[in-house]
Amino acid sequence: MRFFLDASVPDSVGQVLAAAGYEVIYHREALEEGVKDPVVCRTALANDAILIAVDKDMKQLTKRFGITDERFKNLSMVFCGCSIPISANRVEQALSLIEHEWVYSKQKIGRRLLVEITNHQISTHR
Repeated sequence: MRFFLDASVPDSVGQVLAAAGYEVIYHREALEEGVKDPVVCRTALANDAILIAVDKDMKQLTKRFGITDERFKNLSMVFCGCSIPISANRVEQALSLIEHEWVYSKQKIGRRLLVEITNHQISTHR
């Protein structure tokens, strides 16, 4: 798996993923500061990467139900809706679920990974 960390995601999340053996692309390494969310989504898609975001607007772009931007219907995403200080720990706790959902999402065309992490809950959306 490859991960693309949005600008607001703490580096500690990337460090957890890198320590687990995954490739991590940091926003600052690939894009200029202040680019619009659709550019971030396109960059994650172009790199076949799972987008990790903390921005609620980003979550809206990838919603499966309701109004969805068609360009991003195949974008896999982990939304960290938890407190920034515990986000790395929560991602580490969710990693086995993320790995499982990634394998599941690759079994059929049109599936994608959508995992939401909060302070008290980790959930997947299929």
